[in-house]
Amino acid sequence: MRYLITGGGTGGHIYPALAIATEIKNRHKNGEILYVGTEKGLESELVPREGLDFKTIRVKGMPRKINKEAFLAIKELILGINDARRIIKEYNPDIVIGTGGYVCGPVVYVASRMKIPTLIHEQNAFPGITNKILSRFVDKVLITFEESKKYFKYPEKVIVTGNPIRKSIVEVDKDSAYMNQNINQNIPFILSFGGSGGQKKLNHAMLDVIERNVSNNNIQIIHVTGKRFYDEFIKEMESRNINLGENIRVIPYFYDIPQGLNIADLVITSAGAITLAEVSAIGVPSILIPKGYTAENHQEYNARAFEDKGASYLILEKDLTGEGLNKIINKIIYDKKKLEDMATNSKRIGKLDASEKIANIIDDLVK
Repeated sequence: MRYLITGGGTGGHIYPALAIATEIKNRHKNGEILYVGTEKGLESELVPREGLDFKTIRVKGMPRKINKEAFLAIKELILGINDARRIIKEYNPDIVIGTGGYVCGPVVYVASRMKIPTLIHEQNAFPGITNKILSRFVDKVLITFEESKKYFKYPEKVIVTGNPIRKSIVEVDKDSAYMNQNINQNIPFILSFGGSGGQKKLNHAMLDVIERNVSNNNIQIIHVTGKRFYDEFIKEMESRNINLGENIRVIPYFYDIPQGLNIADLVITSAGAITLAEVSAIGVPSILIPKGYTAENHQEYNARAFEDKGASYLILEKDLTGEGLNKIINKIIYDKKKLEDMATNSKRIGKLDASEKIANIIDDLVK
């Protein structure tokens, strides 16, 4: 059996694709998998590391306005459709699976026109434009949030599966994690990070939170600035004469994020689909600060889905202040009942079997 997977641009599209590929490999030892992305996308770095065959097509994002860039994008799209047609003819896949990003457009569209079974997976509560267009042509539309169903024109194709995540996130030994991260399990612990690349407005607010709690031995904080913001953050701490004690750590990147999420009493983060899938798989209360510049403002839709179910507090970037964030932290972190309720609601949202559900649907389509 031959499987063609495509998705790219950001980790939010790539990691679900890799989770699906892993499940396929576990089920079908003799199955062949080809991943199609772009030469300059993050997928060109991440996919080969996983040992998957990788090919590229030419395509770029379409600007919102009609200008010179739009005509160049149309030219690239035509080239991308030709690239996709050539790759599909050569590889002859039994099914094509798309996880979003503009690279999906030509590949999934061409496959559908060639009568090859196709499906797409949408990670966000508000679907991306590529997936909304492709939903007209594919056999199945798999979604993470029930809330996104109303945005697709053919609801009979839509199935709620959840967002596939890496298995390591739920296989952490908590006792070892507390020890490895030097966290006292009897003192409330907050993990704060603005996605893998950091979040400037969250950093500004967390500076105030850290300053207010630097001598508070009844709280523990690990704040992840993102590598590009770390030096700036440290300089600002120095200018404010903030000297960290043992209760607070500031780091540029957190390689042990599965351990951190599993032992956190409260997570403060943006509202990327992968992060939320992992937070809810574990069942962690959260304060969500969606990035205001994401495509179609999808992070706000994601965050509202969590807030509506009582799993999170939502603060929009435009409303975010250090003082306001600190007040909400204090409102939650010392209230065990509140934390328990939020954790329960978070866990209800989580879907640990998303990869298995998706693989079942794939198997059904290629019978």
